[in-house]
Amino acid sequence: MDPCEAMVDITPRTMVSTGFLPAGELLESLICVSNEVALIDTIPFVQMKNITTMVRRIRLLSSLFEEIQEIDRPLPPSSILCLAELNYVFQRVKVLMESCREGSVMWNLMQTERISNQFYALVRDMGSALDILPLSLLNLTSDTREQVELLHKQAKRVQLFVDPGEIQRRDELLQLVITYKERNRKDKGFVDFRRTGEILSSVGLRSPLEYKDEISKLIAEAEKQAGTGGLIVVSNMNNIIALLSITKIAIFNEDEHPKTPEDVKKRKMPSNNQNDLSYSQSMLFSIPDEYRCPISLELMNDPVTVASGHTYDRNSIAQWINSGHHTCPKSGQRLIHMALIPNYSLKSLIHQWCLENNIPQKSTTSSSNTDQTSNKRRSSEAAIDHISTTKAAVDAVKMTAEFLVGKLATGSADIQRQAAYEIRLLAKTGMDNRRIIAEAGSIPFLVTLLGSQDSRIQENAITALLNLSIYENNKILIMAAGSIDNIVDVLYSGKTMEAKENAAATIFSLTIIDEHKITIGSHPRAIPALVGLLGEGTTSGKRDAATALFNLALFNVNRAKVILAGAVPLLINLLIDDKAGITDDVLAVLALLLGCTEGLEEIRKSRVLVPLLIDLMRFGSSNGKENSITLLLGLCKDGGEDVARRLLINPNSIPSLQTLAAEGSLKARRKADALLRILNRHCTQITNPVG
Repeated sequence: MDPCEAMVDITPRTMVSTGFLPAGELLESLICVSNEVALIDTIPFVQMKNITTMVRRIRLLSSLFEEIQEIDRPLPPSSILCLAELNYVFQRVKVLMESCREGSVMWNLMQTERISNQFYALVRDMGSALDILPLSLLNLTSDTREQVELLHKQAKRVQLFVDPGEIQRRDELLQLVITYKERNRKDKGFVDFRRTGEILSSVGLRSPLEYKDEISKLIAEAEKQAGTGGLIVVSNMNNIIALLSITKIAIFNEDEHPKTPEDVKKRKMPSNNQNDLSYSQSMLFSIPDEYRCPISLELMNDPVTVASGHTYDRNSIAQWINSGHHTCPKSGQRLIHMALIPNYSLKSLIHQWCLENNIPQKSTTSSSNTDQTSNKRRSSEAAIDHISTTKAAVDAVKMTAEFLVGKLATGSADIQRQAAYEIRLLAKTGMDNRRIIAEAGSIPFLVTLLGSQDSRIQENAITALLNLSIYENNKILIMAAGSIDNIVDVLYSGKTMEAKENAAATIFSLTIIDEHKITIGSHPRAIPALVGLLGEGTTSGKRDAATALFNLALFNVNRAKVILAGAVPLLINLLIDDKAGITDDVLAVLALLLGCTEGLEEIRKSRVLVPLLIDLMRFGSSNGKENSITLLLGLCKDGGEDVARRLLINPNSIPSLQTLAAEGSLKARRKADALLRILNRHCTQITNPVG
């Protein structure tokens, strides 16, 4: 059996007709399919002869169907049975051809014998259907009759055809895959990219776009085959995907033009003229295997370790990942995260080897380039896959976390900056990750790094703590590490706005636990710092500050502190600012603050709030309408005659309240009714004053 042989046969050998369409519909269906097949303009490189021969047979039969369609008398029953069986065969032919044309070329090449058998079976079924066609009873032209008879005889005598060229290409390609796999396993052997490129070109893969499209199709097919339990099949397909991807890198330049054969040979042959080649090419065979990047086969300049434990040069593996791959090129294992962990030990060994052998090393990445790389990574954080819960995945995350925590504890500033970033990235996805990272002892070190004078270390540390705090038990561990002073310091005077805003988001996350509302609220600078962020932060930062203040204000003692810190004027200004975009969050905080005497007095001082709330009753969200009514109802109670009078004067208030009383949510209807009753009493008092 072929290494990848697991394809489901889409063309069953036996024909079963459960019922017939009317003759007219059968003929229309047959003519339609015949025309579709006949108009195929691109014949795939795999199964080319079988497809071409099948197209020719169907074109010959199309003239038969057109002549039968012109017969103006009822057709014999046997001819209808023949047409029904041919229609069934033609539909299967169409499916098989579409699979060959639109599916993965490599998968079809691996399955060449099976697909050839399917074409053979379809021709045999076509001959069986023609057995019962009563040509003598049909008024056909002599040419058509002769063509059908000839086709019938050929179909009955047809032999299975498996293209020997495809078999040769498949076997040679499989050998290259085996060589590639062996090289990765034992660091032995060598992949001949030039020959690999020639084979792939012979099956239609001749440009980077075609490679990319084929890799996507192979990945989709591998996912499909994974559902059938074919683990060996999927493993082999992953090896083919890896070989394709590396061959694409080897053969094509960045400008997407193919390299010359000489260019490709340079990857495996040293030149006599070393001045014309880079040191990595001229020294290729003298470089120790463990110092070569498995992708480029050149000396690693910046070795990094991926989640599978294998090490690559940063540029090569980054290009691999950025092209859409989520597997380790060497093992085919799916990467549980995309973090690139610097391998400083190996880098030191490579540096020492270069000095001993008088080999010049490329300069290390400048700080500006590091910033650019960091930005690119940050933009790709959302694309990280969810973490697998298998034991192997958990063990890999544990190993990575322990490695990174060690770097946090003992590394230089540069190493701590990178390690904090990698932890930030690793903690972004998956509850298991967050638990394992905390268990590795990362939280105390991250808390300490909040006091760093390096802006990026501080920013990475607070963001890592934010991501870790999503896991419930980590909230307790973060608080137990004595983090509040450091978090508030970052919130109050962080090196960057992003650090300040993520500190606010961390406080919001921590205050989900009731005990933490008391602890953080009692910190003398926590609430004032959050209020300050309401005035100076970005939209996201203002939202983080507002939601954190909301959580704190759920505890009654904290409400007076929020008001004393000057939150109310800032919150109302955010309602006025159309660009703020946090209306619902602001209304929720104001509605809470209304529940204490100091809050009610402060909110009543505003002369612009009531008109805003009336507009929000009309145009706000469902939550916005509810909180607007809550605020207006509270303002009108207990000495709120001035607010009630202003509501009655505004022509939009009563209609809006009546609409909400009839059509709003249950909470909105109840509060709208209560407010309408208050306004009605106030109106009565004005009309009939006492005394």
